[in-house]
Amino acid sequence: MSDRIPIPVIDFNPKVYHCRRTAEKLVLDGNLEKPFWQNAAWTEDFVDIEGDSRPLPRYRTRAKMLWDDEALYIGAELYGDEIWAHVKERDAVIFHDNDFEVFIDPDSDTHCYLEFEMNALGTMWDLLLTKPYRDGGKPIDSFDIKGLKCAVQIDGELNSPKAANKKWSLEMMMPFKSLMECGNKKETFPVPGDYWRINFSRVQWRVTKDGDEYLKCSDPITGKPYPEDNWVWSPMGVINMHYPELWGFLFFCADEKSAFTIPESEKRKWQLRQYYYLQKKSLDECGKYSSDIAFANIRAQVLDHWFIASCPRVGGGIITIAADGKITESEETLL
Repeated sequence: MSDRIPIPVIDFNPKVYHCRRTAEKLVLDGNLEKPFWQNAAWTEDFVDIEGDSRPLPRYRTRAKMLWDDEALYIGAELYGDEIWAHVKERDAVIFHDNDFEVFIDPDSDTHCYLEFEMNALGTMWDLLLTKPYRDGGKPIDSFDIKGLKCAVQIDGELNSPKAANKKWSLEMMMPFKSLMECGNKKETFPVPGDYWRINFSRVQWRVTKDGDEYLKCSDPITGKPYPEDNWVWSPMGVINMHYPELWGFLFFCADEKSAFTIPESEKRKWQLRQYYYLQKKSLDECGKYSSDIAFANIRAQVLDHWFIASCPRVGGGIITIAADGKITESEETLL
């Protein structure tokens, strides 16, 4: 039997962000109120990772982005009076603290994507995922985003429960030279009209204030801390960020008048993903993939422990999904 892969209980309706170009140079200090960010739109406020089935977060979180030929720039505001962090070592497990996380898949194939985390100390963890954990992916901690720069600004005091804490904000510069290594294009930076899959997550632990310390709230039965809250920009329908097919869409725009919608090819990828989910369910329940699963417009070749399925691509060619979850677009004809 396989390890069960939870099926997200959510419609395909990822958030969309139109990322504007900037001619300004960013001086990183964590302040999002300076002129550099003036023309960048805010994302929608973050929601619970599971979506509308869960209550709204108790603290507001939002982000904004800009780009030029050198880098992608990301800023975020994390409201709340619980501002604390302890992890100081680069590439340690940052989400043991409250943190802010970024996930990027430049070619929307759900494989070879980036994860980045940082806490209110500015401690960073950047890693490369060969593919999602559900598909046997491995995290490569030794991967570094070359030229990555980050900064934090705290409206209050770090690790000080008695202070008048309001929020912490952050800025990051992610050079395309590293980010594009995870895509399938030869270009070294995006061009207007290109899109990436991206999502953001805020990890927030439940704590109590004990004098000069924040203490994680523990379950009296297990003695362990309660699970962390996960608040995201584009909801996932499952408590797992490693479903790249559900991340939002970042469109690179030439100017503020540019507007794009989710391409039809991405909706067809979602149909293929439904086929994938059902095949994984068959593997879990029956120990093998099923040749009886049928979808309109999908053709498949199925073996007991492997499958590949395809559907037509708009404009010609096909889109395929394999048993390892990888999506491929090509000019070939149907299987």
